[in-house]
Amino acid sequence: MADIQIRKVTANIGAQISGVDITEPLDEETTAALREALNVHKALVFDAEGLDDEGQQTFVRSFGDVTTAHPTVAAVDGAPNVLPVDSERGRAANHWHTDVTFVLNPPQASTLRSITIPPYGGETLIASSAAAYRDLPESLRRLADTLWAEHTNDYDYAVPEEEIDEEQAAQRALFTSIKYRTVHPVVRVHPLTGERGLFIGGFAQRIVGLSPGESRKILDLLQAYVVRPENILRHRWSENQLVLFDNRITQHYAVDNYDGLPRRLHRVTVAGDVPVGIEGKESYSIEGDASHYTTVATTTAA
Repeated sequence: MADIQIRKVTANIGAQISGVDITEPLDEETTAALREALNVHKALVFDAEGLDDEGQQTFVRSFGDVTTAHPTVAAVDGAPNVLPVDSERGRAANHWHTDVTFVLNPPQASTLRSITIPPYGGETLIASSAAAYRDLPESLRRLADTLWAEHTNDYDYAVPEEEIDEEQAAQRALFTSIKYRTVHPVVRVHPLTGERGLFIGGFAQRIVGLSPGESRKILDLLQAYVVRPENILRHRWSENQLVLFDNRITQHYAVDNYDGLPRRLHRVTVAGDVPVGIEGKESYSIEGDASHYTTVATTTAA
């Protein structure tokens, strides 16, 4: 087993990992130790010097099956499991979200690896939805426990259609080329730790049983707890870094503050399980088949 050192970065989320060479295959003990660190800290930062696309995929496979790059968006050429997160392809990630929650079983974990980093800006914010849930007043927590939300990739964009150019319009059309609608619990129970977290974000568009206007007010109220500064890791990228975060109990946001300079990360994700609410009920799909994108992971309930 590697001699792992874990340095906590903030009180509620994030740890810097050293003593592990992630360019080499991980043994079972090291993988278990990293999984436990991820359970505790929600986001882990690694030195990725020498890691390429194949090595990133090998690292991710230590934690489970690898998904394809995305249900609708094209992968890196020759690497169907690697998604380019590239400023030249638009800035669709500059909204708070959990990856691919519009499908029935979103990824359990995501990795981002720095390829091209601007000289300033371009941070990735990662928020603990577990800390957000703990912050809720008791009355609001009881309400959230009862709610279910519909997630879709046909979501409300921050920039209206009339303000985007043809290329951006084409990217949006590709993103929604298969329409997905899935209902998830607003409060998800983590299958490994039993922690409760607010499972919402940008793809959550409507609370089941409420009007769009009522839904937006409640979702905005809950989201305000997720994005409290004390619940956020603000990761300033350096070259050759990899960040692993638990997609089941975090949200993230790519900050567009680098004046359009080149910025490129590569994303590889781990197939996830079907979310479960506090009463043990699973999420359910309304529209869209994601079987080409991901297998369904099985986990032992906490």
